[in-house]
Amino acid sequence: MAAVDEKSITMEVDEAGASCEHTPPRSSWRVRKGGYRAAMFVFVMSGLDNLGVVANMLSLVIYFIVVLHFNLAEASTTLTNFMGATFLITLLGGFISDTYMTRLNTVLVFGIFEILGYGLLTLQAHKSSLRPPATCLACPLKDGNLRLFDTTLCLLAVGFGGTRGALPALGADQFDKSNPKEARHLTSYFNWLLLSVTVGASIGVTVIVWISTEKNRWALAFFICMVLTIAGFICLAAGKPFYRVRVPGDSPMLKFIQVVIVSIRNRKFPLPANADELYEMDEKDQGKKDEEVLAHTSQLRFFDKAAVLTAGMKPEPWKVCPVTQVEELKIIIRMLPILASTVVMNTCLAQLQTFSVAQGRIMDLSLGHSFKVPPASIPVIPLVFMSILLPLYNFLFVPFVRRFTGRPSGISHLQRVGIGLVLSAVSMAIAAIVEVKRRNAFVQHNEQISLFWLSFQYGIFGIADMFTLVGLMEFFYSEAPAGMRSLSTSFSFLSLALGYFLNTVLVQTINAVTARLASSHRGWIEGTDLNLINLDLFYWFLSILSCLNFGVYLLCATWYKYRRDYKIDGDDQLKPQRQSQNDPDDQPRT
Repeated sequence: MAAVDEKSITMEVDEAGASCEHTPPRSSWRVRKGGYRAAMFVFVMSGLDNLGVVANMLSLVIYFIVVLHFNLAEASTTLTNFMGATFLITLLGGFISDTYMTRLNTVLVFGIFEILGYGLLTLQAHKSSLRPPATCLACPLKDGNLRLFDTTLCLLAVGFGGTRGALPALGADQFDKSNPKEARHLTSYFNWLLLSVTVGASIGVTVIVWISTEKNRWALAFFICMVLTIAGFICLAAGKPFYRVRVPGDSPMLKFIQVVIVSIRNRKFPLPANADELYEMDEKDQGKKDEEVLAHTSQLRFFDKAAVLTAGMKPEPWKVCPVTQVEELKIIIRMLPILASTVVMNTCLAQLQTFSVAQGRIMDLSLGHSFKVPPASIPVIPLVFMSILLPLYNFLFVPFVRRFTGRPSGISHLQRVGIGLVLSAVSMAIAAIVEVKRRNAFVQHNEQISLFWLSFQYGIFGIADMFTLVGLMEFFYSEAPAGMRSLSTSFSFLSLALGYFLNTVLVQTINAVTARLASSHRGWIEGTDLNLINLDLFYWFLSILSCLNFGVYLLCATWYKYRRDYKIDGDDQLKPQRQSQNDPDDQPRT
């Protein structure tokens, strides 16, 4: 392999596109650009936008039931399908911001769809002619009103998803991983990003949800969300002079396709005994392409065939691929099992936004003698926990653990994810116990237990989400090639999307299977009366499934090889650890 500088070479881009030059990472950004000053605009945007998004995630199921006259199963699956589509579209936003547009422009363009969706949602909630008659509970949403409803959800899904595909990476780009101080800031950035989400969501699930569910002012609530979202986009655009901007590069998907096709074409070529004999671009060409050189790894060796350069062969794109390009594909393939093993946790999350909210509607909502808590506002409890724990985690836990591990993030990304997976299984077990208590109190004693019994499952899952979501986002951003960090960060949301879709499949499948086995021919969670269904058994099923999933995750995390493990030495300098799997002491680790 040609010898090249270990540090990636980045491109400084003038906002107006007037000039660009190649410089080492630490000097590639102008001093006045980037850092927390630039990230603050991202935090404000995230807080204002999620104020409405999270509130709607929790209250729309009630809107579907009370205003649009869906039954419980229809409302649940409609919401989870909508959220699944939303998070699936984050991949589109990430792909566009990596390949065709800057991250800022990508967010602003998708923001137009989000604002239009809010406008139609407000219109349908305001005009009674666009909804089923309030006095006819059996009248479904149909014809033009149904098409308007579907169009609204599509616009919102595109807007919500596209912005989230590029926004986290826009903020993360403001920090240089090769600088010890900024490497620590990058780790903290994802914690503060989640904190901005939780603060905005806390306001949303209290104030916005109270306006919509308790005052029955759905149109006003949606309108407020739209206004705050517009304010968030204006704030984000105002930060443009402070952002470090990365120019979109070649399509990462095209590069991956090249590796696969060339590997197949070269499948009969023998691999050299020494990996250094595989083809790699020289330092000059590497600098032109603004890429980091990746060391060869021994996993997935079939794709090494793409880097075999035989005698007399000219290095052309569809005949041979450099080792760095091959390793980028390997990184993404190694990420996929990690991604797949977090899907079940997000299926558990879907229950807290659907069935648990429905539980809260038939529990004692009293807080004191005069105030009643909206059921959809119960998730404010884990949000408050997270708002308190995130600063403690960042200021106390991470610096303390960093002394022993040397990692800027304290514990590794995959260790953080694993903690969250364990807590999600515990949350579902507690949810099953609480549901049994609630149903027995109502059926046997005609009593309603306090709504705050749900705080146990919400609180534990909130802590789980704090570990897993941030761990995944930082993992995918840090491990991904520089040219596809938006797309790879979107993998965190892809896990959410698959979790929501899996929830729909599980609900329908379990209802179908248990209806066949039960003498009453009624599924576990079929119907609208929670006192007549077996929601607790569904929670136990998810808890057991989560435990089995955690075992699979341990295998996947052990198999995964970090591309480069940076540690901070005594001189406060970042030292790359275990850069190549060819090292004899390089063993799998989580």
